[in-house]
Amino acid sequence: MTVTPSPPSPPSPPSPPSPPDILRAPLIVEFPFTRSLGPVQSAFLTGLRERVVLGVRTEAGGVLVPPVEYDPETAAELRELVEVAPTGTVTTWAWNPEPRRGQPLATPFAWALVRLDGADTALLHALDAPGPDVVRTGMRVRIRWSAERTGAITDIACFEPYEGAAPEGGPAPHAGEFDEPVTGIVAPARLDYTYSPGRAQTRYLQALSERRTVGERCPSCAKVYVPPRGACPTCGVATTDRVEVGPRGTVTTFCIVNIKAKNLDIEVPYVYAHIALDGAGLALHGRIGGIPYDQVRMGLRVEPVWSDDGRYPDHYRPTGEPDADYDTYKELL
Repeated sequence: MTVTPSPPSPPSPPSPPSPPDILRAPLIVEFPFTRSLGPVQSAFLTGLRERVVLGVRTEAGGVLVPPVEYDPETAAELRELVEVAPTGTVTTWAWNPEPRRGQPLATPFAWALVRLDGADTALLHALDAPGPDVVRTGMRVRIRWSAERTGAITDIACFEPYEGAAPEGGPAPHAGEFDEPVTGIVAPARLDYTYSPGRAQTRYLQALSERRTVGERCPSCAKVYVPPRGACPTCGVATTDRVEVGPRGTVTTFCIVNIKAKNLDIEVPYVYAHIALDGAGLALHGRIGGIPYDQVRMGLRVEPVWSDDGRYPDHYRPTGEPDADYDTYKELL
């Protein structure tokens, strides 16, 4: 018997480098949204303050609650206000087992669309119920009013189960006139989530903690992205080649800020600029300091001044070098 030896196995490819620990942190975006009210919305919110629910009649004769100022079908201006009942019927619902900050109730409740008696559309609000097993489409409910009312949708504390029948007769005409009408509202907007910058920007932030600025080069077009994005938006390929750039750079363009931002301890006016770090393929944002705002110019050579904890550049200051020639940075404007 002839035995043929097996060929040697090819060497195993090297293991890819271990990915860095991806950063994660809670992030809250919050701001007050201020808006003025037209005559229809003003009457609706002022009515809630007075425990009156107003709708508006469309050209086809339907009643919209909440009311709008223009007919959704014909775009005609709507001004005929009517009063509807504080009772109604659930048209659909979803159970909320874990209420979040700022929601109407602190205990589990249902989000429900309620068509109030006399209305043809449904109003979204909380329904206070002991559990999802007692909530159903078609159940009768009524408004539970807030003890203190200011002219906002929160004047309706929630809906609650109600055994009564719908009142007889349709919606009654209403002039929409009240003492001290509500003419504007301030609604807090808040987005609360966990942010992860991903692999590329995690490495970028880790390098900043070492007072280094690191980008990534596209293997196709060779552009160096700072901050890195993980992929080239032009070529659509991954950028894995890390490149250290700067620390010095050139002001490509800038703006003068004259309005002081809330909670920002920087005196106005100051300059915010696009800065092309040496070796980078595009400019990043940074504040310019150490020079009067009216002396900042395109082509100014700058270097970073690091924050007290050394985790990021607090601002950039002039290096004292001659200004860069326009042709060296014109492609980065």
